[in-house]
Amino acid sequence: MAREQLDLRGVPCPANSARALMRLETLAPGDELEITVDDGEPALNVPASLEGEGHAVTRKIRAGACWTITARKG
Repeated sequence: MAREQLDLRGVPCPANSARALMRLETLAPGDELEITVDDGEPALNVPASLEGEGHAVTRKIRAGACWTITARKG
């Protein structure tokens, strides 16, 4: 299982969700992607978008003014 990282701080909604989903498409099923997003709307919308497309959000950790979301490709 591979784990990659994607920094989306400063990227507005819905572009951040679209970029995260496009990156997940390049991964093999079961691989994980750690996504860093800003607090607020991105921290709510990105996980919902990922789960809506069949991926699993396995972790969501706040670090100051941003969040790290770990998603496993479905």
